[in-house]
Amino acid sequence: MECKEFFQTVAERAGQSREEAADLTRATLGALGERLSAGEARRLALQLPEPLRESLPVRDKSEQFGLHGFVVRVSNRTGLTMQEATGGVRAVLTTLRETIPDEVFDHVMSQLPDDFQEMVEPTT
Repeated sequence: MECKEFFQTVAERAGQSREEAADLTRATLGALGERLSAGEARRLALQLPEPLRESLPVRDKSEQFGLHGFVVRVSNRTGLTMQEATGGVRAVLTTLRETIPDEVFDHVMSQLPDDFQEMVEPTT
C-alpha cells in the first residue's frame, strides 16, 4: 500500500482529513518505535512505505508504557483530544494489520500490553 492510500484509509476509519490522518500515522508510528524493541521496529519499518519508515524510530532500549500512555503521546504530538487520538490509534493499528504480513503484525502486537489488541478492529 502506498502512503497516500494508507493515509486515506486511516482518515476514513478515524473520521479525520487525510492531512490529520498523516499526522496520526506518524505520531502512532513514533510511539510504536519508542515501545518496540530495536529488532521489531526494524522489521516493521521494512514493511512500511518508504516515506513512513522515518517516522518509526529504532531505539536501543524500548520504553515501557501502556495503552493510556501511548494514546497520551499521540494526543500530545497531534494536538488531538484523547478521544480523537484513541480513534486515530485504532485506525492506524487496524490499517497496519491489513497492510503488513500477519507474522510481522503478530510480533509487533506481542510486544505490547494485551489492551492494545482491543484497539484493532475485527476483520470483516
